[in-house]
Amino acid sequence: MSKGRKPMSDYQNEYQHAQTQPELFWRQQAQALDWYKSPVTILANDANEIERWFPDGVMNTSWLALDYHIEQGRGDAIALIYDSPVTGVKQRYSYLKLRDQVAKVAGMLAELGVQKGDRVVIYMPMIPEAAMAMLACARLGAIHSVVFGGFAPSELAVRIEDAEPKVVITASCGIEVTKVLPYKPLVDKAIMESRWKPNNVIVLQRPQCEAELDGARDVDWQTAFQNAAPHDCVPVLATDPLYILYTSGTTGKPKGVVRDNGGHAVALKYSMTAVYNVPQNGVFWAASDVGWVVGHSYIIYAPLIHGCTTVLFEGKPVRTPDPGAFWRVCQEHRVNVLFSAPTAFRAIKKEDPEGRALAEYDLSSLQAIFMAGERLDPPTLHWVEEKTAKPVIDHWWQTETGWAIAGNPTGIERLPIKAGSATKPIPGFDVAILNELGESAAINQQGYVALKRPLPPGCLPTIWRNHDRFESGYLSQFPGYYVSGDGGYLDEEGYLFIMGRIDDVINVAGHRLSTGEMEEIVGAHPAVAECAVIGVHDELKGQLPIGFVVLKDGVKMDERLLAGELIHKVRDEIGAVACFKQAMVVDRLPKTRSGKILRRTIRQIADGERYSVPSTIDDPTSINEIERVLDRTTSPKETC
Repeated sequence: MSKGRKPMSDYQNEYQHAQTQPELFWRQQAQALDWYKSPVTILANDANEIERWFPDGVMNTSWLALDYHIEQGRGDAIALIYDSPVTGVKQRYSYLKLRDQVAKVAGMLAELGVQKGDRVVIYMPMIPEAAMAMLACARLGAIHSVVFGGFAPSELAVRIEDAEPKVVITASCGIEVTKVLPYKPLVDKAIMESRWKPNNVIVLQRPQCEAELDGARDVDWQTAFQNAAPHDCVPVLATDPLYILYTSGTTGKPKGVVRDNGGHAVALKYSMTAVYNVPQNGVFWAASDVGWVVGHSYIIYAPLIHGCTTVLFEGKPVRTPDPGAFWRVCQEHRVNVLFSAPTAFRAIKKEDPEGRALAEYDLSSLQAIFMAGERLDPPTLHWVEEKTAKPVIDHWWQTETGWAIAGNPTGIERLPIKAGSATKPIPGFDVAILNELGESAAINQQGYVALKRPLPPGCLPTIWRNHDRFESGYLSQFPGYYVSGDGGYLDEEGYLFIMGRIDDVINVAGHRLSTGEMEEIVGAHPAVAECAVIGVHDELKGQLPIGFVVLKDGVKMDERLLAGELIHKVRDEIGAVACFKQAMVVDRLPKTRSGKILRRTIRQIADGERYSVPSTIDDPTSINEIERVLDRTTSPKETC
């Protein structure tokens, strides 16, 4: 080492190892898994010239998640805790009990002709049987495609058409906060609309609303399960598909992200230690839904492959029954790591701005709170930090990658937190900021966030039955890179700041401005629970920003006074160049069920464009709210 040069940190050592010797690095990570046949080849190109990891490895994901731990003498350890405040049911499944039930579900599917490579669409609420169905497909080498329970029939229909499943698995109903939603009529309508007809529909009857079954096609879960023989794990190649997950908010033909078995298992096992620092006897709770990628990766597969306990929660952060729901679960089940979306904590903050519910619960087991799904705005970060006195860690990833691209690698080295940053790239990911020409952007200069190829294990190798769409959508803009679709920058210390989708960068009189930066300022106002800033068309300046804000519960404030304060704050911190002239109070913001604010839809409404309400919307009346406030306001076309 040269005199005066600082030794590399633990993070720098590991990151550099993954960058300079990727095949050796990932071979070492793969050794943490119990392969049927360990891979000899670590990285090779497939017929489409896409890099594939561990192509000659043979394994089974369900074996890794269940059977392996039983073989290690941990069959009595708790694998899954089901906590359902909407039904009052709580259940605990040991690894042995969960394995035995999954093996019977696999047998049930095999009786209906499901084999390796067949597809199964799963349309279920947050119940243990949804996890069992996923793991049973993996056990058979079948490919599951989970569709968020409650999606519109038309959206379910196009996914059925694209995946061509042999079987659809559903439940008789889902349970929302204030209502029971029958699923079977939605499934029946979707199949009627779809050109592809599954052979069978398996229906799990729930007592809150039982469904009528069609004797020729429909199968009663309970009866079939009782009669099924357990099925062993089917060996698959590492490169065989594990699942297809359709990205939310798609229009037209859905985009089916393909996840392979081997790279997925290696990456998730590594992440449980490197990113989340969860002990094998720990309790991990991803407060998401199995219909989203977070649910796939961190409710089902990663915790179980790691061998810890996972929590499956059928409820909401508020109103099931109150804003203390998250804290109650953490106390009761001794949760070590909590992972959810920023929107969940903003909902808690809105209903309990002083954090009074926290005082009722013991959070001593909780080591850290992770957030992802959308940008973690500094006001939310600071509020959760202050109220919980726990480390709050932002990290950034996508459906397409399946695990964190950037984050705080708490199991390697806990790095200092910077508000607004997802911290640094996780070992294996080579993050670049590129300008429109594909050249590296300067430090602190915003650009396209891209990932240099090869992508690490776990990332999508293609789009289901549409590889051209994968190439054109992700790889063709900047050769040698995967384009994330997000904009951001790297600072002088290598911290990554994600400022939102490229579409969320607006051009005001030639100045490229981030609506994410404006949201950070608006959201910091003490009266504001959450907000969205979008750019609307302006004949003179190209675009102008408009803010939409939701007030904290119990806050009463004159809207004109609030708007004036917000305009002044943005002018002070960004400058007059921002031309931020309007801020409107709304009761709620349009969001997907996973918590993403539908900024594009809001922008289309504001610009008077035709728009369609996305199937993923959580509350359709929120669209009417945006239309209402825009109808009673004037367009912000005043001189800045």
